[in-house]
Amino acid sequence: MRLIIALVLPWLTFFTVGRPIAGIICLILQITLIGWLPATIWAVYALSQFKTDQKIERALRQRA
Repeated sequence: MRLIIALVLPWLTFFTVGRPIAGIICLILQITLIGWLPATIWAVYALSQFKTDQKIERALRQRA
């Protein structure tokens, strides 16, 4: 679901992963038509990083 949000409304993705400042910057970037593609790529990348961080946290919790 977050991937669809990242493709349609990239700025909203940052709010769902807890990065509101990046979301505001992404919204400003997305306002321009040329900035839509970089904003989308940035949101998808941030989403993949968020998922990786979650996996690492789970692995560390299981180990302890």
